[in-house]
Amino acid sequence: MNFNAPLLRPIRILLFPFSLVYGAVIWLRNRMFDKNILKSSSFNLPVICVGNLSAGGTGKSPMVEFLLKILHSHMEVAVLSRGYKRKTRGYALAGAGTTALEIGDEPMQFHLKFPEVSIAVGEERVVAIPQLLHDKPGTQVIVLDDAFQHRTVKAGLNIVLTDYSNLFTRDWFLPTGDLRDEKNSYKRADILVVTKCRPDLSPEERKAILEEIRPLPHQHVFFSAIRYGLPYHILHRNELPVNDSMEVLLVSGIANPAPLKRYLQEVSKTYYEIPYSDHHIFSIDDLKEIVKRFDNMQTTNKIILTTEKDAVRLVKFEQQLKELPVYVIPIEVQFLFNEEQVFSDLITTFIKEFTFRP
Repeated sequence: MNFNAPLLRPIRILLFPFSLVYGAVIWLRNRMFDKNILKSSSFNLPVICVGNLSAGGTGKSPMVEFLLKILHSHMEVAVLSRGYKRKTRGYALAGAGTTALEIGDEPMQFHLKFPEVSIAVGEERVVAIPQLLHDKPGTQVIVLDDAFQHRTVKAGLNIVLTDYSNLFTRDWFLPTGDLRDEKNSYKRADILVVTKCRPDLSPEERKAILEEIRPLPHQHVFFSAIRYGLPYHILHRNELPVNDSMEVLLVSGIANPAPLKRYLQEVSKTYYEIPYSDHHIFSIDDLKEIVKRFDNMQTTNKIILTTEKDAVRLVKFEQQLKELPVYVIPIEVQFLFNEEQVFSDLITTFIKEFTFRP
């Protein structure tokens, strides 16, 4: 459900007292970690955390994939995620035959795209990391997916993402806003990335955002946009570009589909949408509704388009999908202002110069 929809904003305002309680709890928890009343554990290998201060889609999965692309070819990398909305609990390591129901959609996406990388899930990262290292003793670096606010593990490098359209500086605590951590927690980050920017973001706007965020002297701030790749068929992976004579039925269960919808407005003749909640588990009735809506589109040049995260939850309907033009659109991180190499160098330098600090 999109809680930022105009009709729901008054409801969020009415929930303001709950936000005050939530904010107080988060403040107290952070102070307890700051004073070592609650303990953080360090590990004797490089740990990179990718996270944010808010709930919802800031682009963590594309960032994790970017890290894997620059690291996996020359070192043993592992990813540890919570495995949100999976049907299992506890620690699990992805292997042959693993499904999204067992480890969650985003870890499954990593597993399919990077089969040589160790992908594990576990709600309690401080417990899961030793289990992961026991199973994969050759691991040289661990990427923690969505763990910035979970301070039981002290990462060596913290990358915090904030959405260009909803900067953490302008947000408020859940449920009135989207913040699940204090704004001041950004000071614990080593790298800040403003995600989902317009590709033509001006230097003047970049400067204004930097002045608003007010990074600390040691912090590096980057700006990134979404780059869409060629859609590929969900089963046989044949590619098919979207063009301005094509009608698209968009099927998405992601937190923030707005950038994808803007993209489809630019490249397709028209698009229709069947929205689902974030991490939605598709049923056979959902698939029947999708097929019905698709059949009712009055054109022959049409496709069903979905995201990579949704595809791992749809592919279980392999028999039904064989005859359907269901295509998956990949996304990548595009660093602005020619700073991709600067970002990559920061990551590799951290790993090379890593020193254990308990």
